[in-house]
Amino acid sequence: MKIVDMHCDTIMRMALSDGKISLRENDGHIDIAKMQKGGALAQFFAIFIPMMKMKEIYGEDSSYKYFNKAYEVYLSEMEKNKEFILPAFNYEDIMKNKEMGKMSSILTIEEGDPVQGKMERIKEFYDKGVRLITLTWNFENCFGYPNSDDDTIMKKGLKEFGIEALAYMNELGMLIDVSHLNEGGFYDVAKYSKKPFVASHSCARNIASHKRNLWDEQLKLVGETGSVVGVNFSSSFLRDGSNFSTIDDVVKHMLHIKDKAGMEAVAWGSDFDGIAPTLEWVDYAGMPKLEEALSKHFTPREIDMINHENALRVIKASMK
Repeated sequence: MKIVDMHCDTIMRMALSDGKISLRENDGHIDIAKMQKGGALAQFFAIFIPMMKMKEIYGEDSSYKYFNKAYEVYLSEMEKNKEFILPAFNYEDIMKNKEMGKMSSILTIEEGDPVQGKMERIKEFYDKGVRLITLTWNFENCFGYPNSDDDTIMKKGLKEFGIEALAYMNELGMLIDVSHLNEGGFYDVAKYSKKPFVASHSCARNIASHKRNLWDEQLKLVGETGSVVGVNFSSSFLRDGSNFSTIDDVVKHMLHIKDKAGMEAVAWGSDFDGIAPTLEWVDYAGMPKLEEALSKHFTPREIDMINHENALRVIKASMK
């Protein structure tokens, strides 16, 4: 039990399956057995808000209604699997769960639209156990703007509510996630957040040109603010023109992030179950293959930092 992975979309698969997919056993990247085989300590489970489908299904305030549906699925799966995994709300919970021989689950939201510009919604989500919000997905919302091919949009900063929300999330003890956020928003988070933030599932843009990857100057700020980057396993994030994720490509990004942001900034952010199932190591059970590859480039202490120490440091500093 050593790996902290900062992002997966497994809850989305379950929520959209009408009960046909469970956390105990499924054909995706993550289930209980695969996590155990892979050495999971804590998994960030995102409630991803699929905005392209929301209004036609749920009508007004659709993303909020969908969150609550997915949240009930999450609670149900936690209850069904409580002998193996328990919710965690902070660093101390993760350590307590580990002492009992159980993995930890950290609930997150990917796409801030359900907040709808209401601070009381952020508090409501916190009270329900959410400990990270990925501020945007691929659409403008109350926080700010997403990554874009439009340079004008890419440079826009956070909205006034977004800046105020950072302070409130810092105060509550909720992690701020800049994956999917545009560059202007990223720089505002780095400027205004009083606590470390995360790019939960991103890679290095100077290696692969995906618009959601981080430039070297952004990586430098990640390091300077004590924040972390969870390396994304999607082939398009790892190498231009690739449709198959290789172990070597993951290692290249980790080495680059170490060089530009520092060893303290490198972590896991798989995006399991949200990416194509074309991985050299197949699924979570294959994580030891990645560790073996890392051992050729990183010391045992550095591998511990990648596996859990860096993520746990940020969790300890930012979550409560």
